[in-house]
Amino acid sequence: MHRRAIVLAAGKGTRMKSKKYKVLHELAGKSMIEHVVNNVKGSGVEDIVTIVGHGAEHVKETLGEQSQYSFQEEQLGTAHAVKMAEEHFANQDGTTLVVCGDTPLVTEETFRALLEHHESHHAQATVLSATAPNPFGYGRIVKDEAGKLVKIVEQKDASDEEQAIDEISSGIFAFDNAVLFDKLAQVKNDNAQGEYYLPDVLSLILEDNGTVEIYHTDDFDEIMGVNDRVMLSQAAQALRLRINEKHMRNGVTIIDPTTTYIESDVTIGMDTVIEPGVKLAGKTSIGEDTVVGQYSEITNSTIGNNVSIKQSVIDASQVEDDVKIGPFAQLRPESNIGEGVKVGNFVEVKKSDVKAGAKLPHLSYIGDAEIGERTNVGCGSITVNYDGKNKFKTVIGKEGFIGCNTNLIAPVTLGDRVTTAAGSTITDDVPEDSLALARSRQTTKEGYFTDKR
Repeated sequence: MHRRAIVLAAGKGTRMKSKKYKVLHELAGKSMIEHVVNNVKGSGVEDIVTIVGHGAEHVKETLGEQSQYSFQEEQLGTAHAVKMAEEHFANQDGTTLVVCGDTPLVTEETFRALLEHHESHHAQATVLSATAPNPFGYGRIVKDEAGKLVKIVEQKDASDEEQAIDEISSGIFAFDNAVLFDKLAQVKNDNAQGEYYLPDVLSLILEDNGTVEIYHTDDFDEIMGVNDRVMLSQAAQALRLRINEKHMRNGVTIIDPTTTYIESDVTIGMDTVIEPGVKLAGKTSIGEDTVVGQYSEITNSTIGNNVSIKQSVIDASQVEDDVKIGPFAQLRPESNIGEGVKVGNFVEVKKSDVKAGAKLPHLSYIGDAEIGERTNVGCGSITVNYDGKNKFKTVIGKEGFIGCNTNLIAPVTLGDRVTTAAGSTITDDVPEDSLALARSRQTTKEGYFTDKR
């Protein structure tokens, strides 16, 4: 059966107190609308229409071709919003999922289970429900003695007895597509809000003796909507703990999940240890048997196996196996660190290839450079690569020894097995198997202070 989805994302979200469109606020590295669309697609939905209003262009930029779009110019309620998708889905068979763009915690497994329950019971509509510890503000699920749905009543329209009900509607539904658009034309707005409510479609189906099912999820947090910054932080925390639990069940040790921030696209290998305060962001991949030390931050990078990272920052870089980094090192974008390399404390690397076995022990800046295999770069040495307008490259061969406080003025090339004397400023190319000295001769004034006195 063909599956479609309508994502409701036209509300401005004034309670967010933000210049940013509501569904574009982020948690775990993605906007709310991206989480929703990704999870909907994962449930087997083939076609998506997103209902946009305020900030439509920004939503379209974020989702791109993952969705089609319909514009809701005036905010007249959820039924009115869904009706906007008629231009794409009218007169078609199959199942249509309706989901809110501010519910990023609903998993693809729950969406799939809802759709399967709906289809297996041959229902015209199915509502996703949950039991709320505090149901205030939610539509209540009113059932008869047989446990069948009688109606969904909104908070402002509910009687005292109905307000005491703790089973609530998530605002997420599965519909027979043809029935949905037929009944939408019959929905009226005679309620406290003067809006066209989507749950009224269910009442119309029941009046025609149709089948309306309830699919209950045991995880109330999953259906949490986000209306303000407090709810955004609560949803982010719930998603973060869910992500961390997934990694731990896959064989990753996370010392303190409550202080560890791992975004949704990160992958981590078995027997890797993540210490407290770590942030792993973007499309980061970490291998097996690696230790990411506390307060390290890794973004959009690939880290190999058996790597040790201590209190360091890595961005858009690649680190091979058996590398030791830190403490207090920084790998800036396009740094490629070869197998067995040591990048020590207070070392910064930018857009450089550091070959296998090389050592950058401490207090160095390596930018726009190539460091050969097993070369050792002494303390305080830097590549001077920028003349204020252009960047130039430094190339050092294999098995070299760069003395402490060497300045390598790019563009410059040093051959294999070159040694530079400590304190040298190297401006010319150096052939292999050479010693380069480029420093002023020392002058000592004996008795200088005695004469002055």
